[in-house]
Amino acid sequence: MTTMSINIAMCKHSSSFPSKVSPSSGRKPIGFGYRAGGSMKAFKPNASSTDANNVEDNSVTLVLLAGGVGKRMGANMPKQYLPLLDVPIAVYSLRKFATMREIGEIVVVCNEEYDDVFTSEKISKPLVIARPGAERQDSVYNGITKARKETKLLAIHDSARPLTDLEDARRCFEDGAKFGAAVLAVKCKATIKQANKDGSIDKTLDRSLLWEMQTPQVIEPNLLKEGFQYVKENGLEVTDDVSVVEHLGKRVQITEGSYYNIKVTTPEDMFIAERLLNEEPKLRCV
Repeated sequence: MTTMSINIAMCKHSSSFPSKVSPSSGRKPIGFGYRAGGSMKAFKPNASSTDANNVEDNSVTLVLLAGGVGKRMGANMPKQYLPLLDVPIAVYSLRKFATMREIGEIVVVCNEEYDDVFTSEKISKPLVIARPGAERQDSVYNGITKARKETKLLAIHDSARPLTDLEDARRCFEDGAKFGAAVLAVKCKATIKQANKDGSIDKTLDRSLLWEMQTPQVIEPNLLKEGFQYVKENGLEVTDDVSVVEHLGKRVQITEGSYYNIKVTTPEDMFIAERLLNEEPKLRCV
């Protein structure tokens, strides 16, 4: 497989990124209750699922999505295979999640020409390869069908997110086990406006209720399969995995994550990821 280098303009700004908020700083998971009619309300649970670890060893199957094209990067290979500090972006997630006691196996969804990127890695967890589909939801479905029958939770993760903090992922696993479906997310920082088709502004959305979804997204196998069946029967398209649970009118729990957990999609993201890896050793590969 060929490799390439990517030239990124290095900025001269010398200030450091702020230190990451630790998991012990009092962040609480925020839940969204979805009703069959499509309405929802935000609420805080009475108790955080971080009080005790309720996820068994080897009970989670990680489905690592690595079949995307990544056109916005403008490179001659998919973004998830570009070298980030000499390591392919997708390999960061493979190596890091393989160290978690909760992970029982890893299913990588990728094109055949990139199999060796993953099979050449010496990890301690069973590795299974699945092929991508036409759309993201098809790739996810192909991945979950490869999961072993005894798995208790499916954790879907974008391979273009190499900076996931494993403590955040662990809390998301715990929320997934407690509530049936959970997703890492961060509060929306920008002002979001809803626009009309002609490009004019319709209204400003309440930022206090808006969250930016990340991965992993953790769902019980039967619930996710039921959701996919519903989506298929009704000809629906979804852009993330917990959406299929929302369509069932079931609860999805938000686990507050970190703004460091970026999705690397542009050359600017590459620069940011390199800077973060250099300043936050805990985000690096093991």
